[in-house]
Amino acid sequence: MSKQNRRDFVKSTAALGMGYWVAGGASLAQSTSANEQVNIACIGVGGKGGSDTDNAGEHGNIVALCDCDENTLGKKGEKYTSAKKYTDFRKMFDEFGKSIDAVTVSTPDHTHAPASVMAMRLGKHVYCQKPLTHTVYEARLMAQLAKEKKLSTQMGNQGTADNGFRTGVEMIRAGAIGTVKEVHVWTNRPIWPQSPDVMKRPDKEDPVPASLNWDAFIGPAPMRPFVAGLYHPFKWRGWWDFGTGALGDMGCHTMNMAFMALKLTHPTTIEAQAGDLNPETHPSFGTIRYEFPAVGDRPAVNVIWYEGKVAGPDGMKVKNLPPLELLQGEKPSNSGLLLVGDKGSLYSPNDYGAAQVLLPKKNYEGYKAPEPTLPRNGKGDSGMKAEWIAAIKGGPEPMSNFQYAGMLTETLLLGNVAIRAGKKLTWDGPGFKITNDTDANKLLHREYRQGWTL
Repeated sequence: MSKQNRRDFVKSTAALGMGYWVAGGASLAQSTSANEQVNIACIGVGGKGGSDTDNAGEHGNIVALCDCDENTLGKKGEKYTSAKKYTDFRKMFDEFGKSIDAVTVSTPDHTHAPASVMAMRLGKHVYCQKPLTHTVYEARLMAQLAKEKKLSTQMGNQGTADNGFRTGVEMIRAGAIGTVKEVHVWTNRPIWPQSPDVMKRPDKEDPVPASLNWDAFIGPAPMRPFVAGLYHPFKWRGWWDFGTGALGDMGCHTMNMAFMALKLTHPTTIEAQAGDLNPETHPSFGTIRYEFPAVGDRPAVNVIWYEGKVAGPDGMKVKNLPPLELLQGEKPSNSGLLLVGDKGSLYSPNDYGAAQVLLPKKNYEGYKAPEPTLPRNGKGDSGMKAEWIAAIKGGPEPMSNFQYAGMLTETLLLGNVAIRAGKKLTWDGPGFKITNDTDANKLLHREYRQGWTL
């Protein structure tokens, strides 16, 4: 960003409040009456986008479908026969924008912000899949826009709607394990090709299928040749240009409960170790340490993220996990979360933090969860859309609104910045800058291909 643009951006975001949803919270500006149908356009309708579209359709009227793949688009169009169909969301907004109240965005990570920002600037409410964005800058911008325009927003980390997730948040806030000073988060990702198996682009090019709008798939990224089965529809996650790797894919799920329970905001330092680094694909493993400062009555907290496989004692590759003694005899799940307090620990073997084991077990026999302070949803992914639509009609902000989700996504993606920078970074969150490495600040943002800028 130019110095002037950066000053304006920092000034407008420095006072941005990071909202935490509570029962009876302030309602958004009401744009649709309680009995009126919300007209929804769905961008990305295959894979996760398929269920997002169907979930949204349970609570509103699907008026438009957009997907770069006409085969995917046509299949979903068989269910929503009256919906307009597009392969480019820019054309959809240009031709049909006035008929749209709200938008779901379920595309690859690199097009989340271009689609969502365009929608919000047109006054549309947005439900965007996790991770909220592809870059740290985009996350800050989307939170800013949602607040400025008083829009109903929700990120698709669906575990937030699970009753068990909300119980876990309440347990930590009620002091079940005392003061939390350390959090460990691990994942079974990656489950797609990336380093060390893929570390460069193939030296080949295949004809683009007639059914695929390759320009729309590439979006803001630099143009590259189409290679059958390599990027579209799933294997894009491991490429820096398109995906945010294991951290972006699962961090918004598995770190979510701890992040919300502890009311974390800006980390002060981020340090990463990673293997088989290259400019094209995400690393073979990553261990990222975030340091969060003391806030109010909560002391400083360290959060450590583990992904991929590392060399074991015998040289063989093993899953990257926290020290097993911290689990006190519990078997580590494929993905999990462990909060370590001064009175005990809370282990969640669930991707969403929706199940809890208090350790040591003998100290918690007969333990009863605190009385609920958060409302119960219990409807999973569909419930996330229900809360979003309710907010559009004047209800309270959803729990994973862009103020909260923007901060969570910023934090996660700073881990990817630290991986690429190759050094411990100090972060001035309110000022939106890395203070000890000028060059690393360039990794907070990206250049956009002509026609796809924010």
